[in-house]
Amino acid sequence: MAPAIKTASPASSPAKKPLNVGTALPYETRTALHLKGLVPSAVEDFSAQEARAREQLRSKGTDLEKYIFLSWLRNTNLNLFYRLVLGNLKEVAPIIYTPTVGQACQEYSHIYPFLAPPNAVDGLYVPLNEVDNIGEIIDNYKASISEGCEPEITVITDGSRILGLGDLGMNGMGIPVGKLQLYVAAAGLDPRRCLPIVLDFGTDNPKYLEDPLYLGIRQKRPDDAEVSNI
Repeated sequence: MAPAIKTASPASSPAKKPLNVGTALPYETRTALHLKGLVPSAVEDFSAQEARAREQLRSKGTDLEKYIFLSWLRNTNLNLFYRLVLGNLKEVAPIIYTPTVGQACQEYSHIYPFLAPPNAVDGLYVPLNEVDNIGEIIDNYKASISEGCEPEITVITDGSRILGLGDLGMNGMGIPVGKLQLYVAAAGLDPRRCLPIVLDFGTDNPKYLEDPLYLGIRQKRPDDAEVSNI
């Protein structure tokens, strides 16, 4: 999940992959990538990185803040994120999924910009008024991922019934994101080949229709017959 939208030339793209190890990048690789002086000089092992990430996680004052931190970590250092999850599953699982994901979904439109860097692709958003352009949406996703990272599994929601919280509309995206994280941790799936999808067909929840920061389409849901035709 969360590949960065490609903006660099093909000649520069091979240099991206090693950067995901962060401060564990060896001196030789830093030299080859012309990174001397651009990062701190220490070369750490992964256990030190995990200890720092765990310290930061535990410093957050609320579970929602922990959720935001973990989402940002997943979208910037996938290896470290899953090391933290697998090494601290009992502590982390309630943050990336229930019960915290429920609050994260309710607040999703308000926290979305802080879950990943700009231009990070963390799933597909398919709005009702773009269904006829689904081919273009899929092509855009294909262009955003690296070769060999085509999805092997997807989780889809329309946000209409989320954890007993009712109709959350587009905000329900947190559910497929969270489920796939647990599937990766429990079943060893390749996280780069997991694709969360939300079908943004509107919402009947007036709270979100009236929320100026809501990021989904602002209309009530179509009836079942219309959805079936779609």
